[in-house]
Amino acid sequence: MNLDFERKLTIPKETKEMYPVTPEMTKIVAERAKAIEDIFTGKDDRLILIIGPCSADNPDAVLDYITRLRKVQEQVRDEIFIIPRIYTNKPRTTGAGYKGLLHQPDPHAKPDMFKGIIATRELHMRALKETGFSCADEMLYPDNHRYLDDLLAYVAVGARSVENQEHRLVASGLPIPVGMKNPTSGDL
Repeated sequence: MNLDFERKLTIPKETKEMYPVTPEMTKIVAERAKAIEDIFTGKDDRLILIIGPCSADNPDAVLDYITRLRKVQEQVRDEIFIIPRIYTNKPRTTGAGYKGLLHQPDPHAKPDMFKGIIATRELHMRALKETGFSCADEMLYPDNHRYLDDLLAYVAVGARSVENQEHRLVASGLPIPVGMKNPTSGDL
């Protein structure tokens, strides 16, 4: 396999400057982070429900789904705190197949990680603006979390990554909850 340079990727700071969050969005993220902290520390007796499809490959469908979840959240708000999943990466055991919005924002075009970084940030921003939900995403690459760290409520480390030292080190330093899946062996 040969690798060819196509273009330089923006660093997270540049991406955040191009697609900034508003003060209102920052406030929502902080309020939701506090509610999640209170639930996990026992100050709030609600349950947390992290729910959604395993692949966020169609932004409009994702937003439609999350908008519907917002209505459900209003009905169960006293018992359940919903965190929608917007998983923009698709880990592949063999490396073949669709790898998600981050790699290929247009599933009919060739992969383009630059456009994917932008599409991923835009999707999480739209979710926050349109529904008031800060969401969950999978940390397929430890470095990509920094493109979204001002938007996310929760991060998951998947089965293929959970045994990787770098993932565990990054996860241990995040200020939000991190879920660790079972390894691909299925062992607990």
